[in-house]
Amino acid sequence: QLQLAESGGGLVRPGGSLTLSCVASGGTLDNYDIAWFRRTPVKEREGVSCSSASAGTTGYAESVKGRFTISRDSSKNTVYLQMNSLKPEDTGVYYCAADQESRYCNGIVFLPYDYRGQGTQVTVSE
Repeated sequence: QLQLAESGGGLVRPGGSLTLSCVASGGTLDNYDIAWFRRTPVKEREGVSCSSASAGTTGYAESVKGRFTISRDSSKNTVYLQMNSLKPEDTGVYYCAADQESRYCNGIVFLPYDYRGQGTQVTVSE
């Protein structure tokens, strides 16, 4: 059973940066499609970014394109979300998700994923 654990959240001022980590156990992330989601005061579930294991592609929601970067480190079985130029509307609980089946990562439609972590709080505020 794959387990995911996020870390790296915190309080940051607008314009600041954070890097979130998602460490996996019980499976190799190279074999999984990965996505980052967030839960905000206005949206229960919002897809932020995705990474396809099979196609080697990445996708980003329009709201974060050009500011966020998803990446993988196979040696650490970890996925990252680098977040720059943060805005107050980026505030929310961020969680990673994984699925062994293709989730057709395109940054536009985020399908459900089988596994997800508990999440880490990101607060962007003065």
